[in-house]
Amino acid sequence: MSPERYQKIREILSKRQTTLTVCMEQVHKSHNVSAVVRSCDAIGVHKVHAVWDDKTERLRGGTAMGSQNWVYMQTHDGIDQAVSHLKEQQMQVLVTNLSADAVDFREVDYTKPTAIILGQEKHGATEQAIELADQDIVIPMVGMVQSLNVSVAAALVLYEAQRQRQDAGMYDVQHLDEAACQKMLFEGGYPKFREMCDRKNIDYPQIDDHGKIVASESWWKAIRSN
Repeated sequence: MSPERYQKIREILSKRQTTLTVCMEQVHKSHNVSAVVRSCDAIGVHKVHAVWDDKTERLRGGTAMGSQNWVYMQTHDGIDQAVSHLKEQQMQVLVTNLSADAVDFREVDYTKPTAIILGQEKHGATEQAIELADQDIVIPMVGMVQSLNVSVAAALVLYEAQRQRQDAGMYDVQHLDEAACQKMLFEGGYPKFREMCDRKNIDYPQIDDHGKIVASESWWKAIRSN
C-alpha cells in the first residue's frame, strides 16, 4: 500500500459515523441495495443493516462502485431482531412511512444516534417495522407521485443527517477506535492478503504509520504456505 493510499484511507476512517446507519427491510432489488450502500459510504456510514427473507447476495459491484468494500453490512433474521439490536445501541429508530404521525425528515435531530428503516420498494415498511420504530418520517411531495425510489429517499435523508452532523462538528472527531481502523486499513489496503487470511483463518496483521504490514516471520510463513 502506498503512503498516499494509506493517508486516504486514514482520512476516510477519521470521518466514519458509527452512530448513524440505515436498515433495509426486504429491499429486494440489487441495484437499490448497492445504491443505498454507495450513499452510505459517501456520507461516512460505517455499517448498514438489512433484513431479508433469504440470504442471497444482493450487492452489484457495478452500481455500488466498490463502496461495498468500505461499508460493513450486518444482516438480521427479522425486523424485530434488527430494531432490538439498534435500540441496544441507544439509537432512535426512524422509518420512512406516510402516516398522520409522520414528520418532515428535516425536522429530526440526526446528531443523536440514529437508524433509518427503509422499506421494500413496492409496499414500503411492514406494519411491524412501523410499530417498532420511534418515529415515522416523510419526504414532502407536491407532485403526482407519492414516493421516491428507496435509494433516492435514503440519499436525501442521509445528506440531511450529514449536514446537521457537519454543523455540529461531528466529522471533526474520530469515532472509530484504532482496532476498527486497523481492520479496515488491512482489508482496504491489502485485499489479496485479506482474502488469503480469511481463507486460511489467519489473524490480520498490524499496519504501521507508513501503511506497511507489521508481522512476524511465522505470519509470513503461514501466508506463503500452500
